[in-house]
Amino acid sequence: MGNFHSFCIVWAKRLCPGCASEDDDKPNDLTQMEMGAVTGQDRQPSLTDASAVTINLLLIVRPEEAASKEKGQREGQTEGGRGAGSEGDGNGNSRSQPPQGPDLNGRRGPTDPCEQTPPITLGPDKGTQVTVEIHHKDTSPQLIKRLSLGKGSQRLRGHDNKGFHKTEAPRPPGAKDLHAYPWDKSSLKSMPVDLQQFEKLDAYALKVNVKNSVEELVKALLKQARTDLEKVRAIWMWICHHIEYDVVGYHNKSQLSSKPRDVLQMGKSICEGYAELFEHMCSLAGIQCKKLSGHAKGHGYKTGQTFTGDSDHAWNAVYLEGRWHLLDSTWGSGSVDDSFTKFTYRYNEFYFLTHPALFINNHFPDNSNWQLLKPTLTLKEFENNMLHSSNFYMLGLLAAHPETPIIQTVNGKASVSVDCRPGTLFMFKLKGTDEHGLMTLKKRGMKLDVYPQKTGRHKLEIFAKPSKAEAPDDVYKCVVEYVVECESVDKAMRFPKDLHQPVGPSWFSERQGFLQPSHREPILHTNDGRCSLTFTLGKDISVLTSLHTDGSSLTEDMGRRHVLQIHRGNQIELKVHLPHAGNFVLKFYSKKKSDPGNYDYIFNYLIRCLNTEVKWPAFPRSYSKWLQDYEILEPLSGLLPANRNVQFKLKMHGVAKVLVQAENTYPLTQKKGCWEGTCNTSGCREVFVMVHENANHSFYSQVLKYEVETQ
Repeated sequence: MGNFHSFCIVWAKRLCPGCASEDDDKPNDLTQMEMGAVTGQDRQPSLTDASAVTINLLLIVRPEEAASKEKGQREGQTEGGRGAGSEGDGNGNSRSQPPQGPDLNGRRGPTDPCEQTPPITLGPDKGTQVTVEIHHKDTSPQLIKRLSLGKGSQRLRGHDNKGFHKTEAPRPPGAKDLHAYPWDKSSLKSMPVDLQQFEKLDAYALKVNVKNSVEELVKALLKQARTDLEKVRAIWMWICHHIEYDVVGYHNKSQLSSKPRDVLQMGKSICEGYAELFEHMCSLAGIQCKKLSGHAKGHGYKTGQTFTGDSDHAWNAVYLEGRWHLLDSTWGSGSVDDSFTKFTYRYNEFYFLTHPALFINNHFPDNSNWQLLKPTLTLKEFENNMLHSSNFYMLGLLAAHPETPIIQTVNGKASVSVDCRPGTLFMFKLKGTDEHGLMTLKKRGMKLDVYPQKTGRHKLEIFAKPSKAEAPDDVYKCVVEYVVECESVDKAMRFPKDLHQPVGPSWFSERQGFLQPSHREPILHTNDGRCSLTFTLGKDISVLTSLHTDGSSLTEDMGRRHVLQIHRGNQIELKVHLPHAGNFVLKFYSKKKSDPGNYDYIFNYLIRCLNTEVKWPAFPRSYSKWLQDYEILEPLSGLLPANRNVQFKLKMHGVAKVLVQAENTYPLTQKKGCWEGTCNTSGCREVFVMVHENANHSFYSQVLKYEVETQ
């Protein structure tokens, strides 16, 4: 019987490559010697004999293999693209039930008595007995058809399956499939993908409108697909744009089916149906594909929550170019609203062949081998890791600090930073508002300090968008969330409501023409209530500034008059005199000088003064005839003392005469580019500076106005 054993093992290797060891590299065809051994001294009938011989082969299944198969059934993993029923799990997804009934090829599942497969029995020694019928050599194709190991994934796809190619059984991931963890901040994909080369294929796949059968749909999609990658891409694009999430089925599991045929005809399903359909379509296309199940940080996930019980999500792995790759067509298709009552198609490229070190951020498979990572993460690590949305990576963000989702305040402050590639704008919400934080933009990211004004837990959301909007949906999108636990409140760090985020100069303000700032920090501290800032301005820029604070102490007009602009060529100096102690916002607006339109807001500073004795008056009011490059040397205060002689010194050009109008008129004389003189404030409430632009003209124009203190 040793020769019979050899014969059966050879045929087993030919038809189930996964059963062969790594050392079995030799050709599997039967040699004349092997044939001779079968027909020799053991007096077995010749293979040329027309009569059939039945051979019973007992395959011993190792305990670990049996355990693996049992676990696969618990995970709801199906093979060979068969449809499966589903059972709700209360998490918006479903788990597989054993396959039953005919699949979409018209073939019956293993439980169907109509399928013509050899009997498979489990003996008392837990082996598998396979009956093999051997016929005349001219009928060898029938031999191949009749030999089966009982699983749908072993089914041969050839002439009896409408021209589809054979799909091998999905092989388990090996060392070459693994990616290093954590992410190396390179590609978002697990293999090189040029999306521009997919444009025609994607457009074609979106237009395919076949709903009568999965086979016909796959045939139509493959007309424009040549490589395995293109086949997977076409299937992916079609499913993501034609199958919607079944929010009704999510709430009423009794009406739900995840069988590929039903998903196609209904045009909707939950994650189980997406994964089943994807697996089946890949199988028809000759692509190894596996449905995976596990836990996911999806809709309803709360920062820091733990995962218990059965898996709550399903996705797929595909075998391309000698390696396994991960994708999630459910999340690639769109999203549901907060109330889980409406689905919106919103294609998400991120979940196509996602790099495993990024996929693990929100997908934790039941079988850790399918993380495709080295080292693998534990469930506890998965629970404790930060949740980065797909927007985080699609916007070019690289890392967030701290790397734990729950952070504690220290003396009332918590700090967060994000690293990214240049050109990204940020905003934040702390418990729904941006009033209690200070965010600054850096060339490659941002830094945020938050000061919760109440103790307890606070939700902190970070949003981002590209600085140059290239698409209609380039709006701020949530990229990462934290929970801030505050034990004590810093009451001193209360910011004015007019403070806009981000604060301080940045690459963005430089892009708008505010170059070489003298103060790069977002907060200006002053003890005497005065401060000065300088910038180099880009060409053709007109600047408007204003000061703001909470309360009614500053009107809009007075807010402008507490900031004095001094232009010297392309340099601008801003002198700020605070009306009192407190927190103030200094806002900058600009427009092109040649543009008659409005000023656009650019950025702001926070100015803090704790000296309660501070009380500076506003600068004098200026009129339209006061040109941008004029300069007040003295008096800077817009409020003059009563009954005093006041010295005036002004830099002005292009004028013929200058005089100061009080109770009397006082002409100024020109000395070294400045107009100088003295004015007495007795008997008047207001003082005006007047200019005579042309010596031949008889009228003067007002350029400045001062007020005089009341006695």
